[in-house]
Amino acid sequence: MLMDEKTREEVKKMLSGLQEEVKLLVFTQKFECQYCKDTRSIVQEIADLSDKISMEVYDFVEDKDIVEKYQIDKIPAIAVCGKEDYGIRFYGIPAGYEFTSLLESIKTVSIGTTTLSEETKSYLDGLKDPVHLKIFVTPTCPYCPGAVVLAHQMAYSSEFVKAEMIEVSEFPHLANKYGVQGVPRTVINEDVYMEGAAPDQLLTEKIQEAIGR
Repeated sequence: MLMDEKTREEVKKMLSGLQEEVKLLVFTQKFECQYCKDTRSIVQEIADLSDKISMEVYDFVEDKDIVEKYQIDKIPAIAVCGKEDYGIRFYGIPAGYEFTSLLESIKTVSIGTTTLSEETKSYLDGLKDPVHLKIFVTPTCPYCPGAVVLAHQMAYSSEFVKAEMIEVSEFPHLANKYGVQGVPRTVINEDVYMEGAAPDQLLTEKIQEAIGR
């Protein structure tokens, strides 16, 4: 057990208001990566606390059809799905502060509410161009969950947005590729960046910069 009894009770209470069913797809492999086992254990423990949450485990090598369907390109990975796949992804263990991000994403998918401003919702409703958000984090960063939850809420709100949390220490080649010096760092469509946790209006402006509208 990774969660102690106090944490389990807190998580159970947090998940007590879930409405729609949530499916957590965990991607690992037979010879598990460094944090694959713990990632799978975290998801299993969360799923055990609510009858609204189910868990499916797929092998990154052997389950190619599922891997391709959900466009998983590294492990450990978690796809948070509800009635559909909203493009909400976690790459790396959702530990430390990012444990909260996973719980919040589950709630978003199940309850269907976000904290996005009306202006941002309106912008996302009119979006016609694909937007890919990569949010680089560490488990010890207290500001990172805000950036992750915001991006995941945008992905939930628009079929054109995909958002993925990436834990820096597990994917150092990506941190190097995208010039991550501090976290959170949000990369938008590969070449526009936003540093730190920011309100949704600022991220919307950065998205507009990335797609030119």
